[in-house]
Amino acid sequence: MAPQNISLKPIGHVNSPYKQKFVVPRQANLVSAGLGSIELNQDYADINSLRGMEQFSHLWIIFFLHATAEKGWSPTVQPPRLGGKKRVGVFSSRAPYRPNPIGISAVEYIEHYESSGRVLIKVGGLDLLDGTPVLDLKPYIPYADSIPNASGGYAEEKPPSKLVVVFSRKAEEELIANKVNYPNLKELIVQLLTLDPRPAWRVKSQDNKQYGVTLYDFNIKFRIEGKQTTVISIRAE
Repeated sequence: MAPQNISLKPIGHVNSPYKQKFVVPRQANLVSAGLGSIELNQDYADINSLRGMEQFSHLWIIFFLHATAEKGWSPTVQPPRLGGKKRVGVFSSRAPYRPNPIGISAVEYIEHYESSGRVLIKVGGLDLLDGTPVLDLKPYIPYADSIPNASGGYAEEKPPSKLVVVFSRKAEEELIANKVNYPNLKELIVQLLTLDPRPAWRVKSQDNKQYGVTLYDFNIKFRIEGKQTTVISIRAE
């Protein structure tokens, strides 16, 4: 008889530039500049557990949706791809409000290494919040995991870029000052903001609000007017 209750122990956690949910990409690989790492917890920090991983270009991350787990679940949800107004069943979506708050993400494998007793896997195209608990890792196998004629339902196509991103003179100066330590920061900001991170219901409304988001250790201030996003400032926290 199958067990009625299952207990899982995280094998590691995610180190990510995304410190808050607001700006996390809605799917993996929408933002190629979203670089991060998976750090194995001490009980599993054996480099031998990753032997052969370099043969694969991508990995599946199975993770725990810790930021929304306590909010419970709903039988229907409002996907952003449907404008945040139409409801579908939770099992017909990738919404985080699930009976078992577990997610999957296919990311680019870059390298794995050991440093000062820590075992890390560097990945790209990340769409996970910093500190996300990792339950398991599996290699992405194209012949089994890619289905060429599959239907994507209401999310058939990749979401288009919606906004043009420009930087104030002050923001450009701050990027230059931090380029050595954060060489991909500008690219990351552009890729994130061009997708318009606002809630779907707000996208079509008149919006004069100044937004703020934390990436790495920077507080990014920006404003959206029409089809243009202006990055106002980039300040180290």
